[in-house]
Amino acid sequence: MVTIKDIAQRAGVTTTTVSRVMNNRGYISDKTREKVWKAIEEMHYHPNEVARQLSRQHTNTIGIIVPHISHPYFARLISDLENAAAERGYKILLCNSREQPEKEAEYLEMCVANKVSGIVLCSKNLQAEKFKFLDIPVINLERLDERQDIITIQSDNYEGGRMAAQHLIDKGCRSLLHFGGVTGKNMPADRRADGFRDVCEERAVSYVLLQSEPKEFESLQYQEYIRRNLERNPSVDGIFASSDLIALQVIQVCSQMEMRIPEQIKLIGFDDVGISSMATPAITTIHQPIREMAELSVEYIDKKLRGEVVPLNVYMPVKLIERNST
Repeated sequence: MVTIKDIAQRAGVTTTTVSRVMNNRGYISDKTREKVWKAIEEMHYHPNEVARQLSRQHTNTIGIIVPHISHPYFARLISDLENAAAERGYKILLCNSREQPEKEAEYLEMCVANKVSGIVLCSKNLQAEKFKFLDIPVINLERLDERQDIITIQSDNYEGGRMAAQHLIDKGCRSLLHFGGVTGKNMPADRRADGFRDVCEERAVSYVLLQSEPKEFESLQYQEYIRRNLERNPSVDGIFASSDLIALQVIQVCSQMEMRIPEQIKLIGFDDVGISSMATPAITTIHQPIREMAELSVEYIDKKLRGEVVPLNVYMPVKLIERNST
């Protein structure tokens, strides 16, 4: 196995010089630099990236903590974060907390122990005091925190809720229902309900706002929750679901209950992940700029590490994508 010492002997320099060339530190003449890189190429040397970076303050890894990896939104987000990280020379350390606070705390400690360059946090349970002594960039992605000095990136959830209500009403719906967020969790996604409610009140349309229990979010199974509330609200002719995953299960339940979409009930989802266009009928949805939010998260970590100033609060625009369910 070729070592730095072998490279140094081949190039006729010290191991310190080889290390400085590989890490681009200090002044090295062009002639010496060329000799070292030529020796590396001739000897087919592949440096141990982890070993090289352990001597640095941080590795080129970004920690990502999510509550689910099977949820379509988070699956898409993880993929986009990995792509954005790779484009900037980073790898990702993926942590699936399964909505368990103790696991989230453990993963945070693991990220710190592994000297990650930054953390993208997509889970609610970790509180501000956990970040008090961190000297790395932390991005709250679609997450709120009482600390004011942590970067927060979120889509314009409020406007998305307004768009959904306006579209359903414009399509003739007069009794609306919103399957919203999770009881007891204050998340940016809750603003979708606020926008939905405001438009319904402005246009004097009947509406019902609902929140699921944590067990539904943990299992990603909403059918009984949907069925129960459709039975309680038989006059509903328009539904806004807070995710495409819930919207897809609305289609399943309505089919079982022989309620036709869009003839009897018009339906809008949120996120615009793959299942929304593959469902039957294809789901009208509020497009969330997931890829752009992922790219911005990695960009801001990179800029913070370089000492650049970035905004603390960023709202990304959303848009309505009309399909067959309305």
